Amino acid sequence: MQAKRTILLAAILTGAGLLAACQPSTQTATPQATSSAGPVSRWYQAQQVARGAEVFRQNCAACHGANAEGAPNWQKPGPDGKYPAPPLNGTAHAWHHPIASLKDTIRNGTARLGGSMPPWKEKLSDADIEAAIAWFQSHWPDELYAAWARMDEESRRVRR
Repeated sequence: MQAKRTILLAAILTGAGLLAACQPSTQTATPQATSSAGPVSRWYQAQQVARGAEVFRQNCAACHGANAEGAPNWQKPGPDGKYPAPPLNGTAHAWHHPIASLKDTIRNGTARLGGSMPPWKEKLSDADIEAAIAWFQSHWPDELYAAWARMDEESRRVRR
């Protein structure tokens, strides 16, 4: 039964990510990356990272950890069958999701997918959401960020 639940959750999350990637983008910043041999250009500015640190501390750290390290045992479902908050610091799967999907997850939460993250659209502005993403992405190593930027660019290309 647990294996079926895990497979179903994975299918739902994958489908949601793909659907979110198909939505029209309101993104104002465009992630860019150079080849893995050169430096990586990131979509955000230093002031967004600074603002994001505060947004994350006030709103996200209680579940995702002060350093975006995720909840202990985040890969194992709790007694309610839901998974704890994953790391966002580049050590888990957040980098597999395009920015549109990351924004959608923060805005709308994960309850509709069977998760426990609340929606933040009533509390956080779009600028705050982008700042929180900038902050946790600033923890990602260049190689990981470059892989994410290529995937994000492809997801936007497919939506056009």
